[in-house]
Amino acid sequence: MTDERATAAAVDEFERERVPDRALLGFRSFLGQYAGEHTAGTELMIGPLFVAAGVSAFDLVVGLLVGNLLAVASWTFLTVPVATRARLTLYYQLERICGRRLVTLYNLANGTMFCFLAGAMVTVNATAAGVLFDFRMPGLNDVYPNGAGWIVSCAVMGGMITVVAAYGYRFVARVANIAAPWMTLVFMAFGLVGLRQLGIDSTDGLWSRLETVVWTGGSPLPGQVKFGFWHVMFFAWFC
Repeated sequence: MTDERATAAAVDEFERERVPDRALLGFRSFLGQYAGEHTAGTELMIGPLFVAAGVSAFDLVVGLLVGNLLAVASWTFLTVPVATRARLTLYYQLERICGRRLVTLYNLANGTMFCFLAGAMVTVNATAAGVLFDFRMPGLNDVYPNGAGWIVSCAVMGGMITVVAAYGYRFVARVANIAAPWMTLVFMAFGLVGLRQLGIDSTDGLWSRLETVVWTGGSPLPGQVKFGFWHVMFFAWFC
C-alpha cells in the first residue's frame, strides 16, 4: 500500500487543484524541458519544409527572428502571469470560468487536435530515425506508409514518448536534462556537416551561398504551398 501511494504521489499532476509549493520544479527542470521542447527531431523535418516551400533566405531569417520574439513575448506577458498567479492547469481554469459542459466540448476538440499533432510529431521523429538507420520513408506527397521499417520506427518512438509522458512532468524534465545537451551537440554537428556539403569553409560568401543554393525564394516543389515572410513568422510564433 505504501509503494502504491508513493507511485501515485510521484505522478500526481494536480489536475484539479493548485500546485503546492513543495511540488514546484526548479530552474534546472525548466532548462531541461525548454531545451527538450526546442531541440528535437522535428527540426530535422521543419528545415527541409521551408526549402520545399521555396522560401527566400531573407524571409526565413527575419520571419524566424520576429516570430520567435513574438512567441517569447506571448509567454512572458500572457502565459506566465496567469500560470504563476493561479498555478492551475489550463483545463481546470477553463472549467472554473466556462463550466463543465463547455470545457468538455473544448477538451474533445482539443484532444482530437492533439491526436493529429502527436501523430505528426511521432512520424517526424520516426523519419529522423530513418536518416540514421537508412530505411525507406514516405515522401512529401505520400499518403500511406511505404515501408515496414518506418512503421516499426513510429511504433517504437510513440511507445517511448508515451511511457515518458505517463510518468509526469518531473520524469519528462529528468529525461530532457539527459537528452537535451547531447542533442544540442548533434544539431551543431549537423550544421557543420551541412556547411561542408555546401562547400562553405568560411564566413566569406556564406549569405550569398545560402541565397542561391538553399533558400532561393523560387517556386515551391510540386504540391507544396509557397512560403513568404508572413508564413514563416506565424509558423515560428504559433508552432
